[in-house]
Amino acid sequence: MDSTVYDQEHSSLEDLYSINWVPKEIILKLRKQVEGYQLGLNFEFNEFQVNAYNTKLVFKPPELDRKWKLICEPNRGDLRLLTKKIPVGQYLNFQVGIGHCFHDHTTGWNWKLTTSLGGDGISQIRKKTLLPILPGFDVRIGWNAEYVLPEIHGGMGTGEPIIGMNLGRLYASFDRVEAILTHTT
Repeated sequence: MDSTVYDQEHSSLEDLYSINWVPKEIILKLRKQVEGYQLGLNFEFNEFQVNAYNTKLVFKPPELDRKWKLICEPNRGDLRLLTKKIPVGQYLNFQVGIGHCFHDHTTGWNWKLTTSLGGDGISQIRKKTLLPILPGFDVRIGWNAEYVLPEIHGGMGTGEPIIGMNLGRLYASFDRVEAILTHTT
């Protein structure tokens, strides 16, 4: 969103919001509990392109004790060990990983600091919502909302009206949909 859109007069309520209902990613996750650990196989499809998919094998401890996870991506030749996201304050998360790429014969580590809030001059929220459908079948929806808050402004002798108002704008999208099938014995 740029400031030119923000400053324009809105002619109707439909101009104040936009929702993209088509997800960018669709993921099928198959999970199996094996001796207290979770073994998973992910099929990730990006933007409905036939050849834009990725497969991941995931190995991690049970949910309550999870401090790490091991991810193998056969298509890319990657093997990574990641820590869980560690909360730093109220809005930040920190994660560290070490990995090896078999195609490039390289080993390295990386880190990232993330938040669910932020944006470039815009307020932004990114969240994941889990919907339990049946025992062993969940759907997780990753969504994003960007908004510009309403503003009241005005002036005298500047060519602006004495009191003016921008009503703001909301853009929302469903970025990913995950179907999670878990088999427990």
